[in-house]
Order: sequence, then C-alpha cells, then structure tokens
Amino acid sequence: MMAIIGGGPAGGSAAIYTAKAGKKTIIIDSDQGVTKRALLYNHYGVVEITGPDLVAVGLNQAKHFGAEVAETKVTSITKHAEGFTLATENGEFEAKQIILATGFLTDLADSLGLATKPGTEPRVKTIFDVDAAGKTNVEGVWATGTCAGFSVHTIITAGDGAKVAINLISELNGERYVDHDVLK
Repeated sequence: MMAIIGGGPAGGSAAIYTAKAGKKTIIIDSDQGVTKRALLYNHYGVVEITGPDLVAVGLNQAKHFGAEVAETKVTSITKHAEGFTLATENGEFEAKQIILATGFLTDLADSLGLATKPGTEPRVKTIFDVDAAGKTNVEGVWATGTCAGFSVHTIITAGDGAKVAINLISELNGERYVDHDVLK
C-alpha cells in the first residue's frame, strides 16, 4: 500500500500516477489545503476554475484509477520493518511507501525523524529536506509540492506530484516508468 498524505494538487497528481501504475494507493486528506480557497486563472489548459473544483476533479481522476480516499488527519507515523503505521483521528493505516503532500504543514516531521529546513516561499516557514527525486532522509518517505520547497502555484505542485510519483514507481519497478496515453 502506498499512502499519500494530502489531497491537493501535489497529492492528487501523485495518486493519479501511482494508482494508474497499478500501485495500491490511499490518499489521506484532512481538508486543510489552501487550494480550497483559491480561484485560478493561471492554470495551464483551464480558462478558470475554483480551487475546490480543481481538487475534486483531481481526486476523482485518482479514484477512477483505483485510489481510495480517507478523509481524516494523520496524527503520527511509526516506521517498522514492514513499512509504516499511520495513526489518524479515525484509525490506523499500513503503508510500504509514503508521499507527503501536506502543503504548509510539516508537523509529521518529529514523529518520523524527518529532516526539515527553512522554507523559501512567503508564509512557508519550514519544508521537508528532499533530494532532486523527492526522497526524504527516511527510507520509504517522499515529499512533494509546497512542503518539499516548491512554489505554492497549483500547476507547479501538481507537476511536482507527478514527478515524485514517477520517480517512486520507477524505483519500485526497477526501471524508468513512463505513462503516455494516446488518441485512438
């Protein structure tokens, strides 16, 4: 099981790729994302869309490919030999891999020993310290989007979510993963 914490553009985009690649995926979302307050005129390919509509469309795409969505908040993560236990306000989930797409929130860093550093975006105080692929210092934990130091713009966080998911899938498969759909 792959757990994606955060259902905004970064997490939703990552889930589309992981689920479409056949990886059992759950998105755990606490409905705290800043995109829910946005009105977007600057998202490529879309003339205008509200943040809530963008998030809903993205999550529906992920569900279409088999991702599950749990509406709850992750309170802590524990690493063990088989992967991770994610404690939430409504129970626990087990995962072998985690993608953090938590936007402005890095409060899970302490429970897992994740390295952080100062943020560079306005109002983003702290971010997870990741490498170019999106990996954190804890094996099996990746981060994407604003919490990984990328611009808060939805087009950028969605693209980073896709990038991190492709890197993770590639690592799991042992070869570079490519997903191209074609017109019929």
